[in-house]
Parts: sequence; structure tokens; C-alpha cells
Amino acid sequence: MSRIAQAFDSRQWGVIASASAKAAIVAIALPLAGCGAGGFSLDKAEVDRSILTSSTSASAKPADSDRDSDQTTIGNAVSSADIEQLSGQAVPWANAGTGSRGSITELAELKDSGQTCRRFKASRESFDGVAMFEGELCLASAGGWRMQGFKAL
Repeated sequence: MSRIAQAFDSRQWGVIASASAKAAIVAIALPLAGCGAGGFSLDKAEVDRSILTSSTSASAKPADSDRDSDQTTIGNAVSSADIEQLSGQAVPWANAGTGSRGSITELAELKDSGQTCRRFKASRESFDGVAMFEGELCLASAGGWRMQGFKAL
């Protein structure tokens, strides 16, 4: 029998197996012993006050400009809608500039003392949540539409 084969004969496999088992037990026991000997504890954990962070002041301007842009987009959708053809269906709208979208419902055209107006309700889904609005758009003397009212519900 060669020397390599002699090293791994059946009598020595027991020694190798028991050495592997002992190494595995030691590998598991050492980390557990560290925890049991008063290692890391959440009760002893404290806030690290040496870490400094900063923040920017909250500015309402971007949200307001997004809302104004969405209001214009909703107004354009309301003014260009064919109310007779819609027959009560919602009008979808989307603003690629702000990423907002929604639908316009309860769109109705009214004529009061010679002025044509359109009343509506609109949903707005944006990064800051979902909101419902109620508005009125009226035809101005110059032929363009003007937003008379636009408020959150």
C-alpha cells in the first residue's frame, strides 16, 4: 500500500472525523461565549452623539409650482374636453413635467348670464400623495379659458 493510501486507511478516519467535529463545536461555541460573557446588549446601547448630520429647510415652493403646473394641465384638459361625447365618463390627465396624473370627473358646462363655465372635480396623484380638487373654468372675453376657482377638497 502506498504511503498516501496508508494515511487514509479505515482506522484513521475516526480520528479525522472526531477532529472535524471538535473544530465545528469550537467554531460555534466561541461566538456564543462572547455574547454570554456580557458582549453586545441592546439595553446598553446608546445614541452616538458624535455623528453630525445636516438637513435642508423645507421649502413649499417646489410643491406649489408642481401644483400650479398640474392645475394648468387640468385646466387644459377641461377646456379641450368634448362634454357631449364624454357622456359622464372620466377624463384622464397627466403632466410629464411633474410626474403627476389623475382623472377629471363630474364635468359639466353651465351658461350663466351669457358666460360659459365648466365645473369639475379632479383627482391628483403625485409624489406627495393623492388629493381631490374642485374647480371652475370660464370662457374669457378674449376666447381663452380662465380658471375661476381651484380648491382642495
